[in-house]
Amino acid sequence: MTSRAGSTAEAARGSDYAVLCRQIKAAGLLDRRPVYYTLKITANTLLLIAGITAFALLGRSWYQLLVAAFMAFVFTQIAFVGHDAGHRQITGSRRADDLLGVLHGNMLVGLSYGWWVAKHNRHHANPNHEGRDPDVGGGSVLALTDGHAAARRGAFGRVLARIQAYLFFPMLLLEGVHLHVASVKALLGGPSRRSRTTEALLLGGHLVGYVTVLFVVLSPLQAVAFILVHQCLFGLYMGCAFAPNHKGMPILNDETQLDFLRRQVLTSRNIRGGRFTDFILGGLNYQIEHHLFPSMPRPALRHSQPLVRAHCELHGLPYLESSLLGSYTQVLRHLHTVAEPLRAAE
Repeated sequence: MTSRAGSTAEAARGSDYAVLCRQIKAAGLLDRRPVYYTLKITANTLLLIAGITAFALLGRSWYQLLVAAFMAFVFTQIAFVGHDAGHRQITGSRRADDLLGVLHGNMLVGLSYGWWVAKHNRHHANPNHEGRDPDVGGGSVLALTDGHAAARRGAFGRVLARIQAYLFFPMLLLEGVHLHVASVKALLGGPSRRSRTTEALLLGGHLVGYVTVLFVVLSPLQAVAFILVHQCLFGLYMGCAFAPNHKGMPILNDETQLDFLRRQVLTSRNIRGGRFTDFILGGLNYQIEHHLFPSMPRPALRHSQPLVRAHCELHGLPYLESSLLGSYTQVLRHLHTVAEPLRAAE
């Protein structure tokens, strides 16, 4: 039986997040930032128009592969805004943010906004929790836990796991294709949603228009090369932005007893850098702050960092911050270590 002193201690632990939350709210860091997002969306729109204009002017040319690389960057920047909309960071209104999310995700990038939001919300609720976080699912190509590695069956799956640290970045080249396929599957066979028909029409229109324009303007070989460069670099950029956040951090299970503050902080990693890093990573470099306050507008994340770091220090919580290259090293080291039993069994 838990003693009264123990109950009091647990209650105090449970209030740690509430104290931080009051500080964040008092500092105005949860207030909407309409000017920032208006400028961000306008800038992305101009970049998209620039890419389309360059594509139209170049016509049937192999220089279009440079346009494909540029558009991979633009699509990822647009996807970052869709991510923010999914967290109600932009307007705070569910209807308005969902509209922006569907337009950015389904229409512009070709990803199912509804499918992604449902999946991402499960991740936020249970980060790095085996069996609950869809990003740590046993069906992943990567073996992210000792259990995943031990469960590998078949020669190909075991060989893949053994060398997964070396294949990690090459496999990210396929992440864009995976997201598109998963989006189509979710809209065709997923649970019924009110926005499902609208999403399907916009996503279908995007895919048909994308392929049609490429094969009308370019030669068949150039069109295929454009798709490969565009989608592979899009997947690589997306993967490189999301991978440092949790991979290589502690894996939780049903026996782990942590309150909200500790669950989010202990499983997240920040990336050091200035405003250029903020721009390139879409604010995901403040992963600890983002997980503690998912609806916080992107520009407020850097300003909340001193408060969050000080709060973690006050309660003896490790606040992990790494360089971008250092984070990739930690991810690769984790993947290599997890696969060690498979290599030892050779």
